[in-house]
Amino acid sequence: MIPIITILILLACAILGFFILIQNPKGGGLSGSFGTMSSQVMGVKQSSDVMEKGTWTMISIIAGLCVISVMFFQKPQGNDNNGNKAAQSKSAPAKKGK
Repeated sequence: MIPIITILILLACAILGFFILIQNPKGGGLSGSFGTMSSQVMGVKQSSDVMEKGTWTMISIIAGLCVISVMFFQKPQGNDNNGNKAAQSKSAPAKKGK
């Protein structure tokens, strides 16, 4: 399941990069919302922009997939090279003599 989620994360990252690269760099994208606070507060005027919505959607999808992927990780088992569980040694460290 982890490889599938990893592929989905990589695909969402590529789409996010596409959305970021095609935005207008002259203040028309997300930077225009925070750069100048003319008459609108926090970019209310630009909230219907498709590129901005796509950017935030892809960020949310990536974050959600990262959180979901953690659920499929398994705890590593203490195995030796033969696939058997390694013996747990409970010996004390060596003492220095005088």
